[in-house]
Amino acid sequence: MRNANPHHSGRYMRLFERYALILVWALLIIGFSIAMPNSFLRWGNFSIMFASYAPAALLALGIIVPLTAGDYDLAVGATMTLSSCLVGVLNVWYGIPILGCIVIALGAGVVVGLFHSLFIVYFRIPSLVVTLGSTSLMSGLVQLITNSSTIGGIDNALIMAVVGGRLFGVPYAFYYALAAAVVMGYVFDFTPLGRRLLFVGRGREVARLNGIAVEHVRIGALVTSSVIASAAGVLYAGVLGSADPYSGLNYLLPAFAAAFLGSTTLMPGRFNPWGAMVAVYFLGTGITGLTMFGIPLWVTNVFNGGALILAVTISQLTRGREATDIG
Repeated sequence: MRNANPHHSGRYMRLFERYALILVWALLIIGFSIAMPNSFLRWGNFSIMFASYAPAALLALGIIVPLTAGDYDLAVGATMTLSSCLVGVLNVWYGIPILGCIVIALGAGVVVGLFHSLFIVYFRIPSLVVTLGSTSLMSGLVQLITNSSTIGGIDNALIMAVVGGRLFGVPYAFYYALAAAVVMGYVFDFTPLGRRLLFVGRGREVARLNGIAVEHVRIGALVTSSVIASAAGVLYAGVLGSADPYSGLNYLLPAFAAAFLGSTTLMPGRFNPWGAMVAVYFLGTGITGLTMFGIPLWVTNVFNGGALILAVTISQLTRGREATDIG
């Protein structure tokens, strides 16, 4: 008897690896549907999930930009919170038109990204240290400008633009995240900038010797991450209809888990926007199903933390290389 062709076996294994997460996601939906046949498998349930996890999807997309270039941005959750609270404070307390508030919030993202770049790229301080410190700094600033209180009454135009309108029964919030994934997918796969990001992340010295402006690429990645996180904050304010100075930080852990888990699917071994989107809604499905089961709050934290550890582990194995010094 002939042995199976190893070439075909390897091809099937790679194909399974690319779509394994989607398969597990489908099995998860089937499992919850069987367990809760009268409540889980309803379009309204998925519609709410698609909208409520859109800010997390944007955060995951923002995170993978510096990750691809070899840097970490732990401050995306705080940047999102700062952005949403700027929208609330400026619009509700100071009466600035909502469009102007959005521009200012996105501008704050640029400032945060440049602040990170100053210390990470030019002073060569590890990105984990800088972004962890700026998370605390921004959290204090948010409490200062909001008086540690939730701000309601944000202009209804933003709410309608985010969750008021629907396409195929799904709020617009989801399509904003989807559009961002389309743009990022194009940049990552079909432009010289995307290739430069990948080269810098794989080896900065080699990239420098090949004529790539490594520092400029890293600065661009950090600023882009902060601006996308700010956009997530605007989206978050529209989803809530208010500015919450605390709950935005809860998105950081699932967003990071989704970024790493997404690097194990569709394009295994690479941080990619489509994998990140799939991973966000895979985690969202799990949390939604567990919540509908009536599980206590601590289980959600365990689920997110376990998912992050598992995602990083699988990501390292998929990438087929030693764990890098994350500093």
